[in-house]
Amino acid sequence: MDLKAVATRHFANRTPAGGTGVGYTGAGRASAGRAGKAAAVLFLGVAGFQGALALGAPWGSAAYGGGNPGGLPDSMRMSSAGAAGVYLVLAAAAGTSLVAPALRRRLTYATAGLMAVGAVMNLASPSLVERMIWTPATVVLGVLLWNAAKHDAVAPD
Repeated sequence: MDLKAVATRHFANRTPAGGTGVGYTGAGRASAGRAGKAAAVLFLGVAGFQGALALGAPWGSAAYGGGNPGGLPDSMRMSSAGAAGVYLVLAAAAGTSLVAPALRRRLTYATAGLMAVGAVMNLASPSLVERMIWTPATVVLGVLLWNAAKHDAVAPD
């Protein structure tokens, strides 16, 4: 079977003309796949954690190398507030159709790479909590994001 026939059959239900196909949102964009939606859920959890840190939650031993047991100093709380916002944007980009598939693919590939860097940094952290919780979390996020980007690579733009 030739590639054109495979692609035609794969995308037959995703065309804007029909508007009801699998993965079609009706807004001219394919919806995020399962991996993107799962990554979005994890991003929401991380955003919640960072937001709680920004509000003064006593979880400093689980963030920023664990050097601040209890609440974070004000400068780090501001950093956590910014990080929470970034994670919310990433959740929306990875898990919804608000972003066009081509841009979502680029964002998810880039963020997957950053998650790999984050996993190494968390693994090297002096904080046992970071090594035990955030290393696996960043690895899982990286894998999910990579798979989400691959899904968008075959979804119609």
